[in-house]
Amino acid sequence: MDKKRVAVFRKEHFNAAHRLHNPEWSDEENQRVFGKCNNPHYHGHNYELFVQVTGEVDPVTGFVMDMKLLSDLIKARVTDKFDHKNLNLDTEEFKNLNPSAEHIAIVIYDSLRSQLDSSLDLKIRLYETERNFVEYPV
Repeated sequence: MDKKRVAVFRKEHFNAAHRLHNPEWSDEENQRVFGKCNNPHYHGHNYELFVQVTGEVDPVTGFVMDMKLLSDLIKARVTDKFDHKNLNLDTEEFKNLNPSAEHIAIVIYDSLRSQLDSSLDLKIRLYETERNFVEYPV
């Protein structure tokens, strides 16, 4: 029997504040490029995170991946680190990295990828707002 590849998904949620800002630019340039996202007092989002893991179904368990393990991994590597935090001020990942949705998705991917078996594919979809979201990798 052919091995079947299946994608499994875990949805999580976290709230975080951030400010988009390039310290090498003038205040005027930052305001022009980032607009209200450059608020010096920061602003927040209710992020929706979708983690997609794709792989072959294990013939013994029937799983691509144990979803409890995936949930625990996301909690330890993402939500415990970012939920109710100011990404610019409270996290090592964004001390020197502008916390755009694109960068947040890449950071989450890199953190989870290192913890998954190499036979599994990983994709991150991150909603910053109801209408704005990013995916990585593409």
